[in-house]
Amino acid sequence: MQIFEEKTISSKKIFDGRVIQLQVDEVLLPNGKTSTREIVKHPGAVAVIAITDEGKMIMVEQYRKPLERTLIEIPAGKLEQGELPERSAARELEEETGYSCTALEHLTSFYTSPGFANELLHIYKADGLKLENRLHTDEDEFVNVLEVTFEEAQQMVAEQKIYDAKTVYAVQYWQMLKTLEK
Repeated sequence: MQIFEEKTISSKKIFDGRVIQLQVDEVLLPNGKTSTREIVKHPGAVAVIAITDEGKMIMVEQYRKPLERTLIEIPAGKLEQGELPERSAARELEEETGYSCTALEHLTSFYTSPGFANELLHIYKADGLKLENRLHTDEDEFVNVLEVTFEEAQQMVAEQKIYDAKTVYAVQYWQMLKTLEK
């Protein structure tokens, strides 16, 4: 038993959607009291760091309704039922940007919001990029594909055009690669 473990007393599914499920759990706390936890269940997601031979990162600009604004992000998407993360990463890269790759390297995985959700995000680096010139976005997905220099990416972070954790991570990873090249 973990020292701060919360034992589930009961669980009630509130919502079962296309992307997420919401449940409310009653839990027994380590001090013997009870509390309620609202939990978002998510199938997991992938994101892809794709840097062209010309030294530009492939990004997408899209509107994010929960934020009521447009963000610039690295290509990403949710895992489909039974899909391996590496396969999902290749699929999302091609669907959202029109680029395929010859190799994917898993860099890291992390929980995006462990206080209320179980979404695990897997980040890959794509190599051997080739522009296939076709997008296969979902019918409710509208993106603008961008090729961004390192300096432009840094400026976008400063201007909060890049404002999500996975893309900030990608820019920091890129900075690390540039440092190692020196």
